[in-house]
Amino acid sequence: MRTITTTEDLAAYCAMAKSQPFVTIDTEFLRERTYWSKLCLIQMALPGAGEAVLIDPIEGAEMSMEPLYDLFRHEPTVKVFHAARQDLEIFFVEGNAFPNPLFDTQVAAMVCGFGEQVGYETLVKRIAKANLDKTSRFTDWSRRPLSDAQKDYALADVTHLRVIYEFLAAQLKKNGRADWVAEELAILTDPATYTVEPDEAWARIKTRTTSGRFLAVVKALARYRETYAQSHNVPRSRVMKDDALLELASTRPTTAEELGRSRLLQREGRKPEIVDGILAAVKEGLEMRPEDIPKVDAAREQLQVNPALADLLRVLLKAKSENLGVAPRLIASSAELDQIAAGDRDLPSMLGWRHEIFGEDAVRLCKGEIALSAKGSEVRVVRL
Repeated sequence: MRTITTTEDLAAYCAMAKSQPFVTIDTEFLRERTYWSKLCLIQMALPGAGEAVLIDPIEGAEMSMEPLYDLFRHEPTVKVFHAARQDLEIFFVEGNAFPNPLFDTQVAAMVCGFGEQVGYETLVKRIAKANLDKTSRFTDWSRRPLSDAQKDYALADVTHLRVIYEFLAAQLKKNGRADWVAEELAILTDPATYTVEPDEAWARIKTRTTSGRFLAVVKALARYRETYAQSHNVPRSRVMKDDALLELASTRPTTAEELGRSRLLQREGRKPEIVDGILAAVKEGLEMRPEDIPKVDAAREQLQVNPALADLLRVLLKAKSENLGVAPRLIASSAELDQIAAGDRDLPSMLGWRHEIFGEDAVRLCKGEIALSAKGSEVRVVRL
């Protein structure tokens, strides 16, 4: 097995890849102790019995990734990943680059009826008819040297992927659902998917309290936490966890002594510089101008879920997904079904291919324009 550690060798390999219809790619990284993922290894394989290599950015610290990004921009070659989101975030953050065109075998497998969030190991068994050696699954990929067993484990993530890609690509061509996959991949290659603006960080925090001043403090604390975590490259939870943030938004400490009474703030969040930042954020939230205070969508808050209708929508979704051989959660989540039953229509399930196969009938069911009937084990849609 070959490990690439120089720009020249990487450029030569990527040049070979450009002559191929596709190349399979995977990464190994660490993120437990950082905000941004630390790239530790890249695996690539050419079609058929083509060469599979490891690209080591740790041993090759001086190696430029530009040849890889140039391959990403080479449209005649499809770049194949499995569950690509975290891989793509690394390449976007480090190189401002997305692979084009992209193929994600996890997304394609869900569209082709392999279940929800199907794992790579499952696809290897069912499509490649092989088994994976799991012994190196919990490797610290930042440590060197890598053993032969670790290298074999890493390469298996791209060698079996060749067979899986060819099978799923053929299935999509057969069932005419390539456009469905393309819609999903457009989200994966949208910079907004990976960009967290500190001013918007508060929206990710779940709270049932709608008090304007409470939300103002939440917004200020979330902005401080996001800014600190990004600039110091530490996980958000190392600054403060969500439950501690919500506690502080309720107690609103104004002194270090008051902050010291927090039950949920962990030791890392009690460092002097973080304490000062938290107190400044609380003060900012308390003094926030009315026009800057976050506002809850009042119309959405007033929506009332009809439980019986939500249950009917679940039956409709199950019937549609079984008939089409598509994972139900790929079409609509349980929370979306409740929102549809409450009258909300501004949802992903009401757009694109989802609207075509489910959303349209979901609205008709809510309006009483269709009904559901059973014949044996089959659920049918009846026009009224």
